[in-house]
Amino acid sequence: MEPVHRILILNAKGGCGKTTIATNLAAYYASAGRNTTLLDYDPQGSAIKWLSLRSPERPAIHGIAAHQRRRDVTRAFQMRLPAEAERVIVDAPAGVSGLGLVEYVQRADTILLPVLPSPIDIHAAAHFIQDLLLVGKVRAAGKRLAIVVNRARENTLIFKDLERFLATLKLPLLATLRDSQNYIRAADQGLGVHELETARAAVDVKRWTPLVAWLDEVVGDMKARESGVVRVFGERHRK
Repeated sequence: MEPVHRILILNAKGGCGKTTIATNLAAYYASAGRNTTLLDYDPQGSAIKWLSLRSPERPAIHGIAAHQRRRDVTRAFQMRLPAEAERVIVDAPAGVSGLGLVEYVQRADTILLPVLPSPIDIHAAAHFIQDLLLVGKVRAAGKRLAIVVNRARENTLIFKDLERFLATLKLPLLATLRDSQNYIRAADQGLGVHELETARAAVDVKRWTPLVAWLDEVVGDMKARESGVVRVFGERHRK
């Protein structure tokens, strides 16, 4: 049986493309035949708005407007995942801190942190990663944490500064996503870039390959742990 993989999208500040990554991941998994749930905790509700634009002819994504408190049902019922859920994508509020950060981390298997190539965003990311490691205790809790560079223009000095900063973190840099109109076209239709029926999207789709491959490896490790197998230096051993 496929384990439920809970992927948390966090960032240090608003405007880093957190929802873009969350919605595109949800669309990718749904199109790949995975039973996908999208939880939108962001007060702006952008992920749920994106989902409302999605055609019913497209692979279904179960959406939960977690940022809203419904009065007609209990919170537990509102937040209940489908029994067949395989991938759960969580779009968290920007700049979560303290106990709130700990709670989000505890409920996740994997954490993706989008970073923009700008001085302000690099500075904010440095402090936020420190909070994740110290307050959220990501490594102590056995959570996977990785970086995604968003809206990248690679032939710029600030992008080179970002690369140097990320090299000091000793965290996986999974993908460098372009500043591309394809994401706007996809968002306007409730789609992911993988679902755009145009050859022009192929360049952007390719950028996602190492990210989804890494996430698949995480699921493989989850399966191994469930079956009593641990990995030691790339080898598999029974507990």
